[in-house]
Amino acid sequence: MKASDLQDRIIARLLRDHGGTKQRWRMVIGRVKLYDPATHPHCNWALDPQGSAQENAVVEGLMDDLRLRLRIVTPG
Repeated sequence: MKASDLQDRIIARLLRDHGGTKQRWRMVIGRVKLYDPATHPHCNWALDPQGSAQENAVVEGLMDDLRLRLRIVTPG
């Protein structure tokens, strides 16, 4: 999966589960940060949410769930 696809999937899930607007969730999650799979073999992506404490908690919980299924993400 590409980073942009992951970002879209995260936003869609946040909208479905928690409401709000696409623009707001995009601002909260920011860009998907990718790391070299050689140094991060279990999961090479991360987010640094910049929302309210409640929004950040929601994003962190979703990230934990997605990391179990989407471990390696490619640029793009």
